[in-house]
Amino acid sequence: MKRMSVLDSSWLKVESEDTPMHVGNLQIFTLPDDAPETFLRDMVERMKGTGDIQAPWKYKLFSGSKLGRSLAPAWVEDKDLDLDYHVRHSALPRPGSERELGILVSRLHSHPLDFSRPLWECHIIEGLEGNRFALYTKMHHSLIDGISGVRLMQKILTTDPTKTNMRPPWTVEPSQRRSQSGQGVTSVQGAFEQALEALKIQAGSTPQLVTALARIASAGVRKDSKLTAPFVGPQSILNNRITGQRRFATQHYQIDRLKAICAVTDASLNDVVLQICGTAMRRFLLEQDKLPEEPLTAGIPVNVRPADDEGTGTAISFMIASLATDEPDPVARLEQIKDSTRVAKEHLQSLPRQVLNQYTMMLMSPYILQLISGLGGRMRPVFNVTISNVPGPPEPLYYEGARMEAMYPVSLVTHGGALNITCLSYAGALNFGYTGCRDTLPSMQRLAVYTGEALEELEQRLL
Repeated sequence: MKRMSVLDSSWLKVESEDTPMHVGNLQIFTLPDDAPETFLRDMVERMKGTGDIQAPWKYKLFSGSKLGRSLAPAWVEDKDLDLDYHVRHSALPRPGSERELGILVSRLHSHPLDFSRPLWECHIIEGLEGNRFALYTKMHHSLIDGISGVRLMQKILTTDPTKTNMRPPWTVEPSQRRSQSGQGVTSVQGAFEQALEALKIQAGSTPQLVTALARIASAGVRKDSKLTAPFVGPQSILNNRITGQRRFATQHYQIDRLKAICAVTDASLNDVVLQICGTAMRRFLLEQDKLPEEPLTAGIPVNVRPADDEGTGTAISFMIASLATDEPDPVARLEQIKDSTRVAKEHLQSLPRQVLNQYTMMLMSPYILQLISGLGGRMRPVFNVTISNVPGPPEPLYYEGARMEAMYPVSLVTHGGALNITCLSYAGALNFGYTGCRDTLPSMQRLAVYTGEALEELEQRLL
């Protein structure tokens, strides 16, 4: 028996029919030129024939779902894990389009996992137009966080297009499942986990921490402040209660297109991502006559270097920035987003590392409390939407000779946060995954289309 940490068990405590707490990953491949008709069927059979199942894939909840969600849940190894149940072969009606793939993944992501079994599923999906297939894998967040899951799926891939007889995902163990002390957090989920620990920290123990928290509190009541605070974002349809059905959509852009805009505006890649996402949300809400007068805000993991850090490596914190959705002009909107992120980063970088870690945790605490207490969607949101930008592998990768064309994170959403946008770079492209509540955000997939049109609009105005 393996006792579960407080961090991991927290994801079980907020599991419900409306808020299933699993995260997913969608990979799209092109079949090799010489692939036989039975390529995918043979691949699935080889995958199912692999008995070397690693942690956390082999763990199931001790004593079933009810006791498994007690105050001290635990994992036990499933000695009779049924790969025929967990590994499923599906097909789109040929030729399946990207839209039809999105509909299928939306349906698969809406289904809760079976708590009497190990909490994961893997779906091999054939029939995608252009001689392609997809691999969709989902796992409960109590077993792995979203970005670790993305990296785990990368570990089964190779840069060698001739390599065959490769390992399936469940034979690979994550190299590092949880980050410590602010290092390695690249997602809101990672910041969430650190923030849970923050509830144990006494802010008064560090004067610098008190000063930093006082500044963010002051920003929340001063309309002239460019530092965006928690709870300043308006109530919107993005922040209502949600149901269990999901929508998933994707977009895929060459990074050079975004960098060209960065070059002429002195904006960061993150700034341009925020602008096109904010522009898409503005249009989406305007069409429904539900655009708030105040600008929407985004919760964003950010790479910063604290004031006392002269070393190498990365330092990750979390910030809230304005999306300037009240500004009708797209170029002016980008400038306002640049100002908001610059001030937020300067604020974070002014803090020593130890204070930065504690500050990040305290900043995320209201989000955690809303989630655990059930107040999400019943009060003003901490921020309106989650937007993450995660660096991925720079070179093309392959599985059984099939080239991976794109990889998309499929995230979770919660009460009070009906939309999650996660971007992952891969081989010179930026892949956007949009996960939303089907009922709270009808026609959410239009956001993906509007993001592409927002990028085109910036190119026409600036290039």
